[in-house]
Amino acid sequence: MIDHKFFLQGLKSNIGVRSPTISLGACFVALGALLKDAGLNLQQSIASSFFTYALPGQLVMAESLLLGTSILNIFLAVWLVNFRLYPMTVSLFPLLKHKSQPRWKYYLSGHFLAISSWLVAKDRIVKINKNFRIDFWIGVGFGTWSTAVVGTVVGYTMSDFFNKDIMIGLAIVNPVYFFCMMLSAMNNLKLITSIIGGLILGPIIYLYSAEWAILYAGLIAGTFSFFLGAKNGSK
Repeated sequence: MIDHKFFLQGLKSNIGVRSPTISLGACFVALGALLKDAGLNLQQSIASSFFTYALPGQLVMAESLLLGTSILNIFLAVWLVNFRLYPMTVSLFPLLKHKSQPRWKYYLSGHFLAISSWLVAKDRIVKINKNFRIDFWIGVGFGTWSTAVVGTVVGYTMSDFFNKDIMIGLAIVNPVYFFCMMLSAMNNLKLITSIIGGLILGPIIYLYSAEWAILYAGLIAGTFSFFLGAKNGSK
């Protein structure tokens, strides 16, 4: 069974000024309104966040539906966007693993993986008893996941009251939050060079390839920063 003490501790970690949960909820409010515009009913919109729980992938799906894209292309696009979850899984789950815990907890908690829950967990997980880290993580993930589902419902039901400016404002809250968090964490060479490199390369590459600018800028800056950090022994 899930240890209630550590589950609640993880759940409570979503509360606070530094927690991304509030900004995450705002983004899912915008998503709920967008899903309604895309032609999904309330049940389908809820199911999207309940089962998928991947904001960038859901945004791609909604925009693709509005454009009349084929199901196969939507599937491939969402799969590629959500591939970012793989490195987060590789970096987080070894910290959660303990031989005393049953496997079903890890399978269950995998659904809760997102940048918001990952950020909360990575910031606090090392302070938790190794035997109960998975229970703490389930609490963290359940908090962010349930916020996403509730935000989707709110956005869908209140979409008629949102104008374009409000929608844009809600949608960019989460990216702005994470950008500020990255700036506050700029305490090592790899992170500094990757952020500055991406900011410089993004606009330059955009002039030649608007569709691939973000991907190429992140790939080039991140790769350069990785090898630069490895050469200088930076972690």
